[in-house]
Amino acid sequence: MVAATLADVQAAPIMIDPHSSITDVEGIKVGHWTSTARPTGCTVVLAPPEGAVGGVDVRGSAPGTRETDLLNPENLVDRVNAISLAGGSAFGLDAATGVVRYLDEHGIGYDVRIAKVPIVPSAILFDLAVGDPKIRPDAAAGYAACNAATSERPAEGNVGAGAGATVGKLFGFDRAMKCGIGTASVTLDGLVVGAIVAVNAIGDVIDPSTGKVVAGARSADGKKKIGAVQTVLGGEVPAVLTPGTATTIGVVATNAVLTKAQAQKIAQMAQDGVARAISPSHTMFDGDAIFTMATGSAKKTGNPTLLGLMAAEVVVASILRAAWAAHSLPNLPAARDLH
Repeated sequence: MVAATLADVQAAPIMIDPHSSITDVEGIKVGHWTSTARPTGCTVVLAPPEGAVGGVDVRGSAPGTRETDLLNPENLVDRVNAISLAGGSAFGLDAATGVVRYLDEHGIGYDVRIAKVPIVPSAILFDLAVGDPKIRPDAAAGYAACNAATSERPAEGNVGAGAGATVGKLFGFDRAMKCGIGTASVTLDGLVVGAIVAVNAIGDVIDPSTGKVVAGARSADGKKKIGAVQTVLGGEVPAVLTPGTATTIGVVATNAVLTKAQAQKIAQMAQDGVARAISPSHTMFDGDAIFTMATGSAKKTGNPTLLGLMAAEVVVASILRAAWAAHSLPNLPAARDLH
């Protein structure tokens, strides 16, 4: 079967099913671990046992990541076995250790003859301002997320890496809103592209179709959304913020056959979805990271430009889902509760 052309896309506009998810990509499983002690958690995206070709694009000036250099196309290993997304700031990178242990116990990893070494790139977001900062995802949490992983549609909102996620912090945390984690997918000509995104931005979540703020910075009395960019352009000076207090992280998966360089390109284009749905994005305070996983289960090569277009769209949909699926916390209203 021939891959879709640009004309095919223009003739058949992408419609995103609200019940779709990243697990619509055959072989992909997702598991959450959510703390019962405070709003934080981690999310693991498991590749099929043979792995998936990986890519990554990291933007903003405050990233917290592990094994992203490995995904550079010029480097040796081209397949990943899982991606770990976690809250807890840099402490949350420990969750990936539990994912490695789980995969090792199941004999999954890069074969170096004397052992199979699990390849688990990961990224974290800053949620230490919500509840006790001493409580954060650890190796046991990552292991538990793996045990919970299924091919069913994953839960959204205040779960996993999105449990402590917030947005709209440009004017201080006391004027922020609750956000979370969301997922979506789209299918075109037999190729599926799905995403899952934990949204914890300094900026506002924007619906690109209307330009309206879905969740973001609130007025001083906390009763309405103000639109951070419009407010800054109107002359209000933002609060002095600590770098590294935000970050949006996610995974894009596809069943297409891709090279490592193509996977990286799709991750780059997927960041366009972040820029369209979060304003401002990729700031000094965000370490936005999007990973790519290409399983190849469709047995055909997709056009990377079209797949990148699809990736950006499902990232937008996932970000909007993350906002609408979130539930309020004390002093942190969610989109569903503040119109």
